[in-house]
Amino acid sequence: MAGRGSPKGGRKPARSAATRSTAAHRPPQKGSPRTSPKKPAPTPEPQIPEGPFRLGAIPGATPGKWIDIWHERMPRTPLELVPLEVATQEQALQSGQVDAALVRPPVDADRWHLIRLYEETSVVAFSADSHLTAGEALAPEDLAGEVLIVPADDVLDPHVPGTVPPAFAAPATTADAIEIVASGVGIVIVPMSLARLHHRKDVEYRALTGAATSPVGFAWPREDASPLVDTFIGIVRGRTAQSSRD
Repeated sequence: MAGRGSPKGGRKPARSAATRSTAAHRPPQKGSPRTSPKKPAPTPEPQIPEGPFRLGAIPGATPGKWIDIWHERMPRTPLELVPLEVATQEQALQSGQVDAALVRPPVDADRWHLIRLYEETSVVAFSADSHLTAGEALAPEDLAGEVLIVPADDVLDPHVPGTVPPAFAAPATTADAIEIVASGVGIVIVPMSLARLHHRKDVEYRALTGAATSPVGFAWPREDASPLVDTFIGIVRGRTAQSSRD
């Protein structure tokens, strides 16, 4: 027989909706398991190749300031500067001799990315005893009658009306042409950086007005480029160490 006051059949009274709601929102008891949201996995740090980064440079290029910044930002990754000739600059990239290079355009746009860095003024180099030293700059008409020497490694392909071709074979290098000019024979037209590179006390040079400039660019392979190229691109473009890639 059921006790007095017990519901019929001994069943427990049903809880009200309010009671069920309170129970559902009751804080977990001490010691009960608590489910916490999963933390996202940390993003792995990018792996920097050990190097070295092999940077090619054609004669007259001056990457010194960029190399200094590289050493500051990448002290554990050596940079090797590899001298190149303009005639073989693309072969050096193709063969893997260098990872990237300072070059003189044009280059094959289907094979290499290219950032144009700056344009060089063309100058006329001549003997220090020449009458051409009188002017601060020279116009093409000032060179009429002069023997124009074009070396085999020329990068400008100059054509000046009124100049005279030499009676001797073209010298192999710009350095050879400058040496001939120093003896008082002829003139040579080169980018200013090459005139400075081959500077001699017995040779002067002046800017040639109206002459085409000579561009210098930074080139690297469109395929299989070294991951270190991006770092050097950032330096060339003036990005800080903390800035993201543009």
